[in-house]
Amino acid sequence: MRVSPNLEPDVLAGMQQSQADLQKALQEVSTGQRVNVPGDDPAASAAMVQNLAESNNNDQYTENASSALGQVQTADSVLTSVVSLLTQAVSLGTEGASSTTTAADRQTIATQIQGILGSVVSEANTSYAGAPLFAGTVDTPTAFTGSPTSGYTYQGNSESNQVQVGDSLQVQVSVPGNVLFTNASGNVLGSLSQLAAALNSGSVAGVGTATSAVTSAIHFISSQHAVFGNSINQLNTQESFLSQEKITLSSEATNLIGVDTATAAENLAQAENQNSAVLAAAAKVLPTSLLDYLK
Repeated sequence: MRVSPNLEPDVLAGMQQSQADLQKALQEVSTGQRVNVPGDDPAASAAMVQNLAESNNNDQYTENASSALGQVQTADSVLTSVVSLLTQAVSLGTEGASSTTTAADRQTIATQIQGILGSVVSEANTSYAGAPLFAGTVDTPTAFTGSPTSGYTYQGNSESNQVQVGDSLQVQVSVPGNVLFTNASGNVLGSLSQLAAALNSGSVAGVGTATSAVTSAIHFISSQHAVFGNSINQLNTQESFLSQEKITLSSEATNLIGVDTATAAENLAQAENQNSAVLAAAAKVLPTSLLDYLK
């Protein structure tokens, strides 16, 4: 049998490989991953690129859905407040239409109606995240400008905002103010202004007609709850889906590049034992000066 008289290259190569194995085992323990660079597992690394892209999309959709849900719930709450204000106006209008109500009382009621009108406009100008809820897609400070006496002007447009909460899912998160508050089917601002004017003029018949118009506005605003209710249901459902998808993607990532803690610890122990054995063998072969240098 022929024995190589020069074992140093083989021993050095063994030491380098042992050190590399030890470093990899240490990295697995510290990161909890068996794949830390593409070369560790090219196929798993390629799959992780797609997994990370889907995870990033999931995070963005989740953020969008959360913000949109808050916006829609705020808008829905505004409509509830408006219905309450309009109900008060109907009660006052009914009182104003009574033949027993004096002219002075009607003037007082008219002032109250103007106050309600101002409160409704304040609700219509509600902002969310620094933008008016009911101005459509226009970047404007408020949806309506004006006063109870001079009248109000809509500053927005007739577009509805949509929010992307899935690869192929957009949810409506707003209804423009001109649709909600100045719609011919139930003109909220117009009917309140009409009621205030009728009370000021003392026309009992006019007060009755205007009160009926306010009642129609109540029915219309109440029907719009369905729009926001549907959006709230969609967003809640999508949030649940995204939450489950995040768990699935996390599990997939663990399966692709993760390492079991016990397995990582075992690999490290084996690498340390192997490295110790290689160093012990090298001590018998390599010159002392070289071993001293390595130390």
